[in-house]
Amino acid sequence: MKHIPVLLNSVLDALGDIDGKSVIDATFGAGGYTRAFLERGAIVTAFDRDPNVVSDANDIKSEYGDKFNFIAAPFSEMKNLTDTYDAIVFDLGISSMQIDIAERGFSFRYDGPLDMRMGQKGQTAADLITTTTDSELATILRDYGDVKKAMLLAKVIHQNMPKTTFELRDLIHNPHDIAPVFQALRIAVNNEMDELETTLTTIPNLLNVGGKCVCVTFHSIEDRIVKNTFRDWTMPVGDPRLPDLQPAKFNLIKAQTPTDDELKGNPRARSAHMRAVEKSY
Repeated sequence: MKHIPVLLNSVLDALGDIDGKSVIDATFGAGGYTRAFLERGAIVTAFDRDPNVVSDANDIKSEYGDKFNFIAAPFSEMKNLTDTYDAIVFDLGISSMQIDIAERGFSFRYDGPLDMRMGQKGQTAADLITTTTDSELATILRDYGDVKKAMLLAKVIHQNMPKTTFELRDLIHNPHDIAPVFQALRIAVNNEMDELETTLTTIPNLLNVGGKCVCVTFHSIEDRIVKNTFRDWTMPVGDPRLPDLQPAKFNLIKAQTPTDDELKGNPRARSAHMRAVEKSY
């Protein structure tokens, strides 16, 4: 399936006029957001740890030259940037192109090695299963997939030690648990929640005054992290009982879910939420 950037129009609406502005695309993926930003005159720095996207990034670089810079690294590496920016955009989760390549091991719809590594480095999902205890695996399934009988399933998985996506899928007797189990393992393998939480702490210092942070999330765990972080940023600073209470450092500017029309054209957008804030001082 062709990758369709989710909530792109809503993201562009939240950003407003970006002609000549500096924008970080924290999750380059297939380059849909980056290309849209460049077409509107932005100067874009993009991050992605997936080596499979480098050729797409090179194509855009050849077209836009110095207006585009690609950094082959996870977005947590933006902590090393020394410049400030007018916007930082996250399109979280997993891309269609990763799901649709069987050998990447992300999808239970295709048989392939139980891999799930976005950056193709470090331990695979099969390695994770092998190196965890029943209790540790159950915690992963419960925390990242909301799997109800997590301990029972963890024991079954450890008894069989699956090495392929179909071997794992066939161990999960409740069909409603299949997608959550795959999601949970993917999140754990890629350390996604720690990456997100750590990176969000760097955003206020990377944004210019008037700069915007936009996050598109795809499941309740990452959306809760973004929502709670933005809530903290948009709260007045200081003790409300004291007279020196300072105004919030950020203002909430937009929240959006996909329209019915977008869902018709891109069913994978059904769980997406967009949240955006603007730095006030």
